[in-house]
Amino acid sequence: MGETVPVNNEEPLDPAKLAATAYKLLTENPQFKVGEAEIRGNKYRVFENAPNSLVGLFAFGASHGDKEFLIFEDERLSFAETFKRACRLANALRSELGVKQGDKVALAMRNYPEWCISYMAVIATGAVVVPLNAWWKADELKYGIEDCGAKTVIVDGKRLEYLAPIKDELGLKLVLARDEGEGADYRYEQLLDTSENDAPPQVDIHPDDDYCIVYTSGSTGNPKGVVLTHRGCISALMSWGFIASVLKELRGGTGIFGDDPGVLLAIPLFHVTGSHSIFLLSFLVGRRVAMMYRWDAKQACDIINKEKLTNFVGVPSQSFEMMEAVGEEGCPTLLDIGSGGAKRPADHVRKLKEKFGKANPSSGYGLSETNAMGCVISQADYLKRPDSTGRPVPPLTDIKIMKDGKEQPVGEVGEVWIRSPANFRGYHNLPKETEEALTPDGWFKTGDLGKFDEEQYLYIVDRMKELIIRGGENISCLEVENRVYEHDGIAEAVVFSVPDEVLGERVGLALFPKEGASIDPAELRAFIAEELAEFKVPERIWISPVSLPRLGTAKFDKLTIRQISLQHPPALSV
Repeated sequence: MGETVPVNNEEPLDPAKLAATAYKLLTENPQFKVGEAEIRGNKYRVFENAPNSLVGLFAFGASHGDKEFLIFEDERLSFAETFKRACRLANALRSELGVKQGDKVALAMRNYPEWCISYMAVIATGAVVVPLNAWWKADELKYGIEDCGAKTVIVDGKRLEYLAPIKDELGLKLVLARDEGEGADYRYEQLLDTSENDAPPQVDIHPDDDYCIVYTSGSTGNPKGVVLTHRGCISALMSWGFIASVLKELRGGTGIFGDDPGVLLAIPLFHVTGSHSIFLLSFLVGRRVAMMYRWDAKQACDIINKEKLTNFVGVPSQSFEMMEAVGEEGCPTLLDIGSGGAKRPADHVRKLKEKFGKANPSSGYGLSETNAMGCVISQADYLKRPDSTGRPVPPLTDIKIMKDGKEQPVGEVGEVWIRSPANFRGYHNLPKETEEALTPDGWFKTGDLGKFDEEQYLYIVDRMKELIIRGGENISCLEVENRVYEHDGIAEAVVFSVPDEVLGERVGLALFPKEGASIDPAELRAFIAEELAEFKVPERIWISPVSLPRLGTAKFDKLTIRQISLQHPPALSV
C-alpha cells in the first residue's frame, strides 16, 4: 500500500502494521469506505460516501467554526467566516453578474484571502473556476481567458491594469478585489456587502461535473487547460486525509499535523500544490494557513515562529533558502518540510534534517492532471531514499511503468502511467492531446520516465517532454523559442534547461544571429521579457559563431547544443 511512515523519526514502521491499520480504517470507518463507480466509461475504486461536490466538503470544513483559518499580515479569518463570505459572494455572482452553472469564471490575482474565498464562491455556484497564472502578462492572460471562454474575471490591481484595456474586446465583466484601480465593473467588497444569503446556492452538482480548469505548460507552445472534476479533487483530498488518519491511529491519537496545525502558504495558489495540498486540504482537516505576500526566506522563518506553524510546503529552492536564512533559534514548532513541483537534490534532504531538528523533510509527486495526487514519502523513509518520490497514495491510486506497450518489471525505466478517479477529464478544447495523454481504459501518460524498486518506491529519472521545471514552474521550450524568433536579429534559437542547485533548472538559450546582425544579449533578454512572464525569460544566453547543429531530420540537435553550451561560459548570466 502507500507510504511507509515511522512513528518516531528514526526507524520506518513495519509495513505489516501500517497495512493492518489501513485495512482497519477502510473496513470500520464509513468515511473511507471504498466502493466502485463508473467514470467516463471506466470503473474505478472510489470513496463510496464522499460528498457529491466540493460544496459538501466546504460545508464540512466550515464545521471547524470560529477556529482561525486564513492569516494574512494582520488579518484573521475563521473557517466559518471564510465559508460564509464564499456563500455570500456565490449568491452575488449569480444575482448581480448572472453567473450560471457550467459558466467559466477566472481568477487573476496574487495570493490574497480574497483568492481563496472567490475560488470557493465560484465552485459553490456550480460554475467552473479558472485560476490564471498571476505572473502572466497581458498577452498570456488574454490567451487563457479566450481559451477557457470566461466572461467574468476576479482581479487584483495589477491584473486589472493588464485586462482593463482589453475588457471590451473580450466582453469581460471585471470584479476588483482589495486594490484600487480604474476600469472594473464591480468591487468584490460591494458584492459581499449587498449579499445577505450565507447559505450556498441550491445547485445540483454531479460528482463528475467540471469544477476547475488549471493551465499547465507542456511541450507545446501554449499552456494547456487541464479540466478537473469535483470527484477528482475530492478523491485526492480524501486520500491524503486517509493517510493522515492511518498515521494518527498508529501514533495513538497524535495527528501528523501537530496539536495546533498550521502551514505556511508561500507558493502560488494557481498551482495545484498551493490550491490542493495547502489551501483545500487545510480547510478539510482544520489547519491554519498563514499567507505570505511575497517570498522571502527570512520572513518565512519569522512567520513560522510567530504563528507557531507546524508545516511548510514549497518548491525545493524555498526550503534550501530557509536553511540559509533561519536563525540560531531555528523553527522549533515545525514538524514537516514538504516539497512539491520539482525534485529535491538528495543532499538537501540530509541537510534539512540536520538544520531543522525535529522537522522532517517530505516530498510528493503529482501533476495538475492528477489533482496533485500520485506518491508521497517522508521521515525516515525519505532520509533513507532521498532520490525517491515515494509510494502510490492509497487507497485509490495505481501507478505502472510502461515501455513499448508493455509494463516494466522492477528496476526497469519507462514512462510513468497513473490511474485513479483523481485523473483529469481532458485538456480543454484539445481532443487530440487528450487522446494522446489518456488511454481508453483511463491511464494518464505522464511523460515522466521512472522506475520502481523492490518495495514499490517510485524514482523519477527523466522526462520525455521538452520542458524546463524552474523552481516548480513548468516552462515550454517552444513557447520561449517562439518569442525569441520575433526578434529581428535571430536566425536560429534553441531553448534548454541549465542545471541549478537552488531552482533545479534555469532557462538557457543558444542562438545564431542573422547575417550582419549584432545581438546584445541583455537587450534580447529585455525584449523577451516584454511579452513573457519573468520566470520564462532565459537566464543564460550563448551566442554561437556558427549555425547550430542539426540532426539528419533537419531538426536541431538539442542534446549536442546543450552539451556544447554548458561547456562554455555564456554571453549573459543573470
